[in-house]
Amino acid sequence: VETPHSYIVLDGRTQKVSLYLPHRKGKSKCGPLCAEDAELVMKLTGVDGVFGNELLAKHWKWTLYWEATPPSIYTPFSPAENWLQSRDMRIEGLAEIVSDPWDGRPSREGHFIQLLRMRFPQFDIRNLTPILDELRNIKSAREIRLIKRASQIACLGIMEAMRSTKPGIMEYQLDAVAGFVFGAHGARPAYAPITAGQSSCSRGHHSPNDSRLPDGELVLMDFAPEYRYYVSDVTRMWPINGRYTQIQRELTIFVLELHDAILRSTRPGLTTFQIMDDVRNEMTEWIDKTTWSKAIYKKAALKSLQPHGHFAEHFTHPVGMAVHDVGNYEARPLEPGVVIALDPGINVPEENLNIRIENVILVTESGAENLSALMPANPDEIEKLMQENGILEQSNLINSMKSNWK
Repeated sequence: VETPHSYIVLDGRTQKVSLYLPHRKGKSKCGPLCAEDAELVMKLTGVDGVFGNELLAKHWKWTLYWEATPPSIYTPFSPAENWLQSRDMRIEGLAEIVSDPWDGRPSREGHFIQLLRMRFPQFDIRNLTPILDELRNIKSAREIRLIKRASQIACLGIMEAMRSTKPGIMEYQLDAVAGFVFGAHGARPAYAPITAGQSSCSRGHHSPNDSRLPDGELVLMDFAPEYRYYVSDVTRMWPINGRYTQIQRELTIFVLELHDAILRSTRPGLTTFQIMDDVRNEMTEWIDKTTWSKAIYKKAALKSLQPHGHFAEHFTHPVGMAVHDVGNYEARPLEPGVVIALDPGINVPEENLNIRIENVILVTESGAENLSALMPANPDEIEKLMQENGILEQSNLINSMKSNWK
């Protein structure tokens, strides 16, 4: 139910669920579900009762009147994720508001808690957030299907961006190609896209996406959709001219080897730190046996294996209803149903080179599954894909735009 100013009450004493909705304004039947749609809402949702939201206080008043001991009220303390936002972004934004001497507004959740304590001081107000976070940590079979579908759509979008990449194209034009594919499959962007040429992608979360992509460099795209409230998080890097240089190929192959080693080692019962210890031993041997063009590349490869305290290095965050989903999997054994972004990379600061790959992986009963395996990652496969014509070429859109500009 997406109606603004709605409230749902789950009563643990009666096992009843009540939904409180605003009233419809005017005579129009268009717009979100309202209290006047009670019969339809009950049919669609399975709740036990639908009321106008002004009745919530009245219903709680009778609870206080009849019960000697008022019940505990559990409500989320942390801010809810909005479209294109995860909780970490919401908290960062709220911190800016609170520290602004000319603003200082509380979060909507904080304001609601204040009202509860002011209007119903008898209630014991408790934090629901940790309970919801734990429930969101393990995905159900249905949730996994939706995340996998979002990941497949992400792959299709980025693959189309690969086909459309040519020297001189703008970063935002590749965003538009991937976003079109998302929409064509009934999805929408899950977060602001990161599309960055080689000189920009070392800064991590590059956001302007307004640079022209030069010949000879790589381009990074970190972009995925939301599909029926579940998201993905996928990243690829590819050569703008369609051909990897020797150095680009060398470093990309290392990142792929590291990714595959982590995927092979991931299984339930192990912590991410234990997994990375196993991978570190395996990949150190692989690095020593590999012939490197420059000593700085071997040094960078070895450095990428060292612990740096961020989600066991290359396990970066959970994925689910938000791209940086809630739920804690650090320093605890992984369980089947955990979905994580696997994001290994290599950084060569001497040459401003940062190469990474990101896939969404599911911890299964016996190992791990790459939910975004549809998209190629091997340099040979990417080069072959980029030989195909993309949407921009097929539609002649860029040339027609240039003609109109003249």
